[in-house]
This record gives sequence, structure tokens and C-alpha cells, in this order.
Amino acid sequence: MYRIDDLLLNGLKLKQDTDGFCFGIDAVLLANFVKDKDKKLLVDLCTGNGVIPILLSAKINVEKMIGVEIQEKVANLANENVVMNHLEDRIEIINDDLINMPSIIGKSKVDIVTCNPPYRTRGCGVVNEMDTKAIARHEILCDLEGIIKTSAMLLKPLGKFYMVHRPDRLCDILCLMRENKIEPKNLQFIEPEHNKKPEFILVEGIYCGNRHLTVDKTITVSDIKTN
Repeated sequence: MYRIDDLLLNGLKLKQDTDGFCFGIDAVLLANFVKDKDKKLLVDLCTGNGVIPILLSAKINVEKMIGVEIQEKVANLANENVVMNHLEDRIEIINDDLINMPSIIGKSKVDIVTCNPPYRTRGCGVVNEMDTKAIARHEILCDLEGIIKTSAMLLKPLGKFYMVHRPDRLCDILCLMRENKIEPKNLQFIEPEHNKKPEFILVEGIYCGNRHLTVDKTITVSDIKTN
């Protein structure tokens, strides 16, 4: 079953498969975290139904955005969303494995890479590895190492990398980023309510950047929902 949600931004809408994986506030927070403007090319890995490039189309001035999604059914839905929002001239959806992107798009060609990846490691709980929801939540068809290595190959020197993930993977994220020359530059924790443990972490890095890390003020989701 499908539904169409109003994104409450410039008249943008999103068709979602209610039997599949629907986007959450983590995708919205990641789109808000991207600060760069006036760039030529952005690539969104694990794009799902295309929500992040569609949101970013109204937030930043990027000439072209490419959403990469390995699941054919989900990629087709992302394409439908691009067409529904009349964004064909700005957003392209590629149905392929993200590790192939350096060959398809080219190395050192991308200004910004964004990613809202599967959060759970493979083997974490019993899952149906052919299920769309399981693939979106678990590292079945991609993993953190592959995402960060691919991002490093795609990015131009001083290109930006933005990711949302779970705090329990933070050490893995920062170590893999530095190993692949994406220098961590900014962190922001997301808590569901005041004085609760953070539920998400937003990470910004710069490919071949200098060493200097800042931590922004924590975002409280309950404050957003009541405003």
C-alpha cells in the first residue's frame, strides 16, 4: 500500500510504501545538517525513496544530485518521487550497488556525499535478508566500511561528507573516516527528549581536510515536535 506525504517544504511531496521502510526524522535532520551551497554535484548513498535529495532540492543550491539505491523496487519509487516533484532536471536516481559509483560517476568528481545508511550490523538479530525493511535497517547489501571508502573515492579534495547514524557506531565511523582521509569536522547528537540518551549522531567530514573537530549543541526532538 502506498501513501503520499506532504513534506511541508515548498510544496514537495513524497510517495511512500507503507509495507516497506518509510523515512523518519533522521532523514530530515540529515538534510538540515547539510550546510554547503552553490555546488555542482551531490551524491546521496542509500537514498531509499529519495527523500534526502528531494528535501535538499529546496534547501541548498546544487546543480545536480544523484541518489543511489541498490533495491530496484525502492529505486523505482524514488524515481516516481523525482517525477512527481518535477525535479528531473536536478535529481537522477541510479539503481546499482554503491561500490560501483566511482566507476559510474567517476573518482574525485563529487562536492558533497550524504548518507542515511542501515544502522544495524549484519547478524544483529534474526532477519529476512530478502525483506525491504531488513535491507534498509541492517548491513545486508552494504556496510559502513564500504560506504565510507566509496565516499572517499567519490569526493573531490575538500569535498564534504555528511552522515546520520547511531551513537554506538561513532568510534567505527570516526576511525573509518580518518583511515580514508575524510577528516571528522563536526558532530551533533540528537536526543529524543531532554536528559535522555542520544538516539542519533550527525557527522560532517572533509576529504583531505585539516584536523579540527567541533561538537554542536545537542538537538532535542521533542522540542522540534512541539514548535
